[in-house]
Amino acid sequence: MKSAVLEKILSRVDQIEPGEVQALLSRLVREKGFLQQVFEALREGVLLLDEAGQISFINQAACGFFGTTSEQAQGQHLGKIVRGLEWNHLKGSSRSTVSRDLEVFYPENRYLNFYLSPIAEEEDEADYGYVMLVRDVTNVRAEAAEEIESEKLNALTLLAAGVAHEIGNPLNSLSLHLQLLERKVRHLEEGDQQSLGDHLSTARNEIVRLDTILKQFLQAIRPSAPERKPDNLHKILHESLQALRPELESRDISVALDLVGDIPLLELDRTQIQQALYNLIRNAYQAISPPNGEITIRSSSNEYEVTLSISDNGTGMSPEVMGAIFEPFHTTKAAGNGLGLLIVRRIVREHGGELEVQSEEEAGTTVTLFFPRTNKQVRLLEDQAPIEV
Repeated sequence: MKSAVLEKILSRVDQIEPGEVQALLSRLVREKGFLQQVFEALREGVLLLDEAGQISFINQAACGFFGTTSEQAQGQHLGKIVRGLEWNHLKGSSRSTVSRDLEVFYPENRYLNFYLSPIAEEEDEADYGYVMLVRDVTNVRAEAAEEIESEKLNALTLLAAGVAHEIGNPLNSLSLHLQLLERKVRHLEEGDQQSLGDHLSTARNEIVRLDTILKQFLQAIRPSAPERKPDNLHKILHESLQALRPELESRDISVALDLVGDIPLLELDRTQIQQALYNLIRNAYQAISPPNGEITIRSSSNEYEVTLSISDNGTGMSPEVMGAIFEPFHTTKAAGNGLGLLIVRRIVREHGGELEVQSEEEAGTTVTLFFPRTNKQVRLLEDQAPIEV
């Protein structure tokens, strides 16, 4: 892009004294250095490109986004530095401004938004190339995804409340009518009592089962503040494994524990954490095809958090399935309801933590829970020599 100083030099190049030329060139160098410092100070990426898409300038922010250096990028074609971008398709034929989103995977997975605009002066149609501004929108997308998820959960909660009202009342009414029928059946002959009693017992059991399903569904998705108390995560884990031992043994699945020796107490709601562990361990063993099924549970601790990971050597998940594991009612199981991981993540987040899932087809799945430490101990810093003034 031409500067005012450069324009002045070009318009009067045959009239300027050598000393004045030197002063103007010095000013031009200072001006360029100042603009470069401004570009380098920006958190947004800035690239200047010529008409062919070759990079003439790239600031440090853009280098960080695309995993390159200024020395490597300058003079290179944009498509070589940002693989997957087709320059001719990107700029089009009308030299119009383009704004697009971009996902990059190196040096780390980010979502970027770039703004590509031609550089030209209004009084002429000369082309001075393009400027490309790039900003990181990863956090913005994550916040938008969390907001959408929150809206889905709110809608699900409202749906659950409606279901509870519409189904709960008829179930209560059916239960009362069954009690009345049972009283009348007692006055019938013994043979008739046996026949009708069996039918009434089946109906009552089905009503109880429906009521239990409804309560579990409401408990799973209804927002509830955890009642947290200092507790040992390992102790809760052992109790959960003990309760699930019959199911694990019936499937001939072994559990290997690799737990850190000294784990700090955490502020936990025991009931909710047990529910989360039940869901994760059941998911793990249901993904395993016998024989040689194994679940490995590991824990670790540092100054900031405690982690607990549950790994299986099961079938794993494809990228398509991984993309929808937190969608309500999305499940690959014949008898599943698709709420398991959604419930676990809600519980962990209500404890101030986070959940991470890694999976590979035919290699298994690992779910890691991160719990923040709230009872950090004070730490004495090393003495420093007094500062002399």
